[in-house]
Amino acid sequence: MSSVPARDDIDEEYKWALESLYADDEAWEAAYEKAEALIEDLEAYEGRCTDDAATLLATLETYEQLMRTVSNVASYARMRRDEDTTDDTYQALTARSQSLSSEASSAASFLEPELQELTEDDIDELVEAEPDLAEYEHYFDDVLRMKPHTRSTEVENLLAELGEVTGAAGEVYNMLANADMEFPTVEGPDGDAQPITLNNFTTLQKHPDRDFRQRVYETFYDEWEGVRNAVGTAYKNSVKTDVKLAQARNYDTAREAALNGPNVPSEVYDTLVDTVNDNLDALHRHAELKADTIEGDDLRMWDLYVPLVQEESPEVSYEQACEYVTEAVAPLGEEYQSRLAEGLDSRWVDVYETKHKQSGAYSGGTYDSQPFILMNYQDDVESMYTLAHELGHSMHSEYTSESQPYVYSGYEIFVAEVASTVNETLLTHHLLDTVEDEQLRRHVLNEYLERFRSTLYRQTMFAEFEHRTHEMAEAGEPLTPDRLDDLYADLKGEYYAPAELDDRIAREWMRIPHFYRAFYVYQYATGISAAVALVDGILDEGEPAAQRYIDFLSSGSREYPLELLRGAGVDMASPDPVESALDTYGEYLDEFASLQ
Repeated sequence: MSSVPARDDIDEEYKWALESLYADDEAWEAAYEKAEALIEDLEAYEGRCTDDAATLLATLETYEQLMRTVSNVASYARMRRDEDTTDDTYQALTARSQSLSSEASSAASFLEPELQELTEDDIDELVEAEPDLAEYEHYFDDVLRMKPHTRSTEVENLLAELGEVTGAAGEVYNMLANADMEFPTVEGPDGDAQPITLNNFTTLQKHPDRDFRQRVYETFYDEWEGVRNAVGTAYKNSVKTDVKLAQARNYDTAREAALNGPNVPSEVYDTLVDTVNDNLDALHRHAELKADTIEGDDLRMWDLYVPLVQEESPEVSYEQACEYVTEAVAPLGEEYQSRLAEGLDSRWVDVYETKHKQSGAYSGGTYDSQPFILMNYQDDVESMYTLAHELGHSMHSEYTSESQPYVYSGYEIFVAEVASTVNETLLTHHLLDTVEDEQLRRHVLNEYLERFRSTLYRQTMFAEFEHRTHEMAEAGEPLTPDRLDDLYADLKGEYYAPAELDDRIAREWMRIPHFYRAFYVYQYATGISAAVALVDGILDEGEPAAQRYIDFLSSGSREYPLELLRGAGVDMASPDPVESALDTYGEYLDEFASLQ
């Protein structure tokens, strides 16, 4: 029997308040119908949206109203589905919302090509004639910037209509991993039956019993071996989709296409990879410290998550985690702190793991809603950090939605991962400065070192993997499961040289859902680098640096990511923040070694 509770067994206070978005499914249906009507309204502007300033403004306002409604509809359906990924009702609503989103994108596909027929002088004249258009000046600049990669209205319409199909590989993977796969139980250290899930695998890999860790590891990856052809096919088609879409938009590579959207130069990606590879010795030292804590001659793959501290990890209840995180963000100002606390009291968070719930964690919501955070809280230090991470995203959304019009209400992942990791870094400083419990302090230090390892090093390794797989596809090389295994194993061997590899670890790529969102993961590594620099400034300088950071959170997408971060005080076009973060990682390794 699984120990994972049913959703009905969880108290309401630990469930997110989705009824604040739509009271029920009937209200969702009404919004769906409204969106369908708005699609027709928008289509009426095709071919004439730039005839004059008033028409352009009306077109943009209709487009925004449509996209806000579609966003609400899609978010509600997805989050209801994520409560139970096997629920047919919300699988159907999610599928309908995806179709609606595709229809809306198709209806709007004329807008950017028609805007790109204008010159900068033409746009200046329109803004002069209608002052309300001045709000869109950065948007216009971004649209004109993308002109070389925007196709005709007919082609853009076709690409928009294919939106459902192009995301199919990721959807197949998601349903396979979260709904269809059931991992066997293994014998626990006390002889009991221990269930394995996607959510608790990493936690089980931290267990002090090495034989138990090995049983969990082997059972988990053997189960993935049984679906290797399905997952390999899904990933191969996901990569091919990225390549074909890039070619359709006149890009030389899929990576160039992915990075050009947020206007991040490819050199930023390469600088990250090169800098991390030049500093693998620090990661190797971390691995060697782990080897010192285990019983056995060699560090094995089922030892990589083992804590550097040998005593049992202290339990951190959800309530205690909320208190710690709220106290930790005090350097960002009283307003930030109080708003975060209010959010926790307003059911932003869906806290605990339940049967068939979507694995992992994320911050969701829309421009018109409160934030919503999906968690699978495990009463441990890691879960506390995950809560801090997702609250960083949610507070970013809160400040942006309050300060920016809808056109700038989104923000690129490149800056989003800065906001989340600032909260993690502040939490570490707070706990190490204030907590007297030596056991908790050691585990906090271990956790932050693990965050560095898994965020700066592991995500950069993932970035190398997906860059190489896309290069293989672009060169016409086959992406078979065996070749993917070989590539991944080579990278794992380089990054974790002190450890002994086995055949099963080559399958680890199969369990990484972020690979279905191409060139996403590198931004975790750049994010932690920027966050460390920003927190250093906030703690050293105080209120002025904190205010620059709040201004950054409040800016949404009003500027390009690199400019936003420069305004906050960090230049990510330089290797300096990455090198500085790696130095900090080394210093924490020194501090931990001194405790031995």
